[in-house]
Amino acid sequence: MMALSDVLNNKFDELVENCMNSRAIDLNLYQEYDVKRGLRDSTGKGVLTGLTEISDVSGYDFVNGVKEPADGKLFYQGYDVKDLAGSSLEKRFAFEETTYLLLFGELPTEGQLTTFIQILSSLQELSAQFVRDVIMKAPSPNLMNGLQKSVLTLYSYDENPDDISVPNVLRQSLQLVAKLPLIAIYNYHAYRHYHFFDSLVIKPAKEEYSTAENILHVLRPDGEFTELEARILDAALVLHAEHGGGNNSTFTNHVVTSSGTDTYSAVAASLASLKGPRHGGANLKVQQMIHEMQERYGKLPDQGQIREYLQKILKKEAFDGSGLIYGMGHAVYTLSDPREVALRDFAERLAKTKKMEEEFAVYRTVEKIAAELIMERSHVMKPVCANVDFYSGFIYTMLGIPEELFTPLFAVSRISGWSAHRLEELVNKGKIIRPAYKYVGQHVEYPKERND
Repeated sequence: MMALSDVLNNKFDELVENCMNSRAIDLNLYQEYDVKRGLRDSTGKGVLTGLTEISDVSGYDFVNGVKEPADGKLFYQGYDVKDLAGSSLEKRFAFEETTYLLLFGELPTEGQLTTFIQILSSLQELSAQFVRDVIMKAPSPNLMNGLQKSVLTLYSYDENPDDISVPNVLRQSLQLVAKLPLIAIYNYHAYRHYHFFDSLVIKPAKEEYSTAENILHVLRPDGEFTELEARILDAALVLHAEHGGGNNSTFTNHVVTSSGTDTYSAVAASLASLKGPRHGGANLKVQQMIHEMQERYGKLPDQGQIREYLQKILKKEAFDGSGLIYGMGHAVYTLSDPREVALRDFAERLAKTKKMEEEFAVYRTVEKIAAELIMERSHVMKPVCANVDFYSGFIYTMLGIPEELFTPLFAVSRISGWSAHRLEELVNKGKIIRPAYKYVGQHVEYPKERND
């Protein structure tokens, strides 16, 4: 892109200043008009905007009629997510089973699951033309943009892209669930090849492999992985697959679906939401935060150094200056996030096999101290716990998954939840979602003459 000339650049700076000054709204007005900023009430709880049967998220219990903080619970179609993710090494295709449950409302029988896996396997292939013309050309440094471009271009390869009938949207959804893992990995290979001149090897998926197994197989040059590695990635996909209709990317899907748009546009909108560091990009932020701390204090900082660093973050004197300790806190969960608890257990198991127990201990210490400091500084009434992002990046790192793929893997998993919610929105024929904004500007006369 061409740069602006010095003269125009100075004029542009004036425009930026004007934009900043004209867009600033008095924060007191939010309280005056009782505006639920961010669609949240004064306690941070989300405003009720819809109904769903897909999943239930809970961070409180009622004791003698009083709402009390409790260990977090997450249910997909009524089933505890911890049971769906499982813990035994023998379990395979947990993500596929979970996807079936989210889409159809019940666990599949053994025969139904086998058929469903066969359907997904038959849909996962990407044509050589698509890989060459879409993925390999102008690969993006941020893979989430590559995923958006690829998903939007699938519209052009669909013979009936604008049909939003349930049968057609279900077909499109199954194709996206099947194809998105390869789209993500191929975008990564293209990015590495064109920006870092890595060797370009595009491997096809194996029909007999699960989604988790194929991700590791297609990503790694030798295509090899251990049973534990595949099992833990499979569980991670389950734990990221769905989280209620109110999370930003899923609500985005509801909003654009309610307008009557096509499936590819709806999913691209969700991908745009998930890309943000305050949503799907948070696990990468956790990794970067830990790495900066280690650059300051060494690979294994002690408790005092960790406390000092986290205090600097809260004072906006360290990391990105946002004052946020990434991976900590949640809008709903209080004592614990069930996804984080499960991932922490898997992280500990994997760390032992990778001889990274000391690194795992650093994360545990950060988790404990961060919760204390946030509560002390913020004077919040509800407990603060680590969320799903805290250990997911560490697990991906131990699996040899590059940071560029952290958020795309979130999308590979969450496509199941997005698809379920899109279908729920269409089946129930809801109204177009249109919340109101209060105008707080002024009405002025249009000037007859304007002079510099």
